Amino acid sequence: MNINIASVRIIFTGCFLFPCMLLKAQEQKPLTYPDEKHFKNMRQLTFGGDNAEAYFGFDNEHITFQHRNLNGGPMCDQIYYGKLPASDKEKFDYKLVSTGKGRTTCAYLMPDHKHFLYASTHLAADTCPPEPDRKVIKKYVWPVYDSYDIFVADFKGNITKRLTNTPGYDAEGTISPNGDKIIFTSSRNGDIDLYTMDIDGSNVKQITNTLGYDGGACFSPDGKKIVWRASRPQTPEEVKEYKDLLAIGLVMPTHMELFVANADGTDAHQVTHLGKANWAPAFTPDSKRIVFASDYEYERGFPFNLYLVNLDGSGLERISHDDGFDAFPMFSPDGKKFIFSSTRNNGGTHDTNVFICDWVD
Repeated sequence: MNINIASVRIIFTGCFLFPCMLLKAQEQKPLTYPDEKHFKNMRQLTFGGDNAEAYFGFDNEHITFQHRNLNGGPMCDQIYYGKLPASDKEKFDYKLVSTGKGRTTCAYLMPDHKHFLYASTHLAADTCPPEPDRKVIKKYVWPVYDSYDIFVADFKGNITKRLTNTPGYDAEGTISPNGDKIIFTSSRNGDIDLYTMDIDGSNVKQITNTLGYDGGACFSPDGKKIVWRASRPQTPEEVKEYKDLLAIGLVMPTHMELFVANADGTDAHQVTHLGKANWAPAFTPDSKRIVFASDYEYERGFPFNLYLVNLDGSGLERISHDDGFDAFPMFSPDGKKFIFSSTRNNGGTHDTNVFICDWVD
């Protein structure tokens, strides 16, 4: 596939960043490649628009994901929910479960199988919040909207509880495997750090305190550890740039590394030292490795592929081989299924779709 690099632009979805590619016409791409030995029985679940951040529920049978489509709407991300097909003959049906207002992101199914967690800007305005003018800023940036708060809703779109009510960005929430804790990202202290709270929103604790962006965190399946992506500005110039951008609600996504810590934030240490953007991490079912997305192999910052790595940074293995965009990986709680978003098989459009497969270890 020939990518017109000048046409690649990066869009921030709230939890993660991903490139929206404006590609030249091409033949449809395969669902899997010969070197993708971990993927079996691949299936494409969505067709058209930007579909990302698909996450399994506790029952292994349902997912939430966010979707937008500039050719017909919704114009900014909204949350959808559906039951996974039991066979190849069964269609994947899904429905809108967010309010349809504002911009939403980072949905995660609750352990009661009746509600889901997500972040939304709808209290500030019904319309999509403005995106930064990158031609003026002349940098790859994404917004961390102060209007984001975290809510719980039912599958009819009714918000049943507001979990955050503090000035600043609150989003990127995920739930512990035993269903009692939420980890999320907030700018309430003037930086962007990780916090935990009880499942009802009480007992909020800050668990990172190093200057730089900390986000996209999730728990290990055994509940003992967390993994997340972080920027760590070092030089006076980098620190100034980070603080200046944050003051206007922006963050640069191009230099991120993965970190691991105990679930309470203690014993934090850096896992990757790859450079570029390393992000969208999740643990493998045995809690011993991390799957993540990265562009570190490419000088121009694209494509993105999926990788596995041990918690000490050893054993790096590339597991996806599309020459476009593969990201947002997650395993089902039972470890049998693997889901991710990709631009493969998009027929030369800029569509990003959700794919699911059996995982082969």
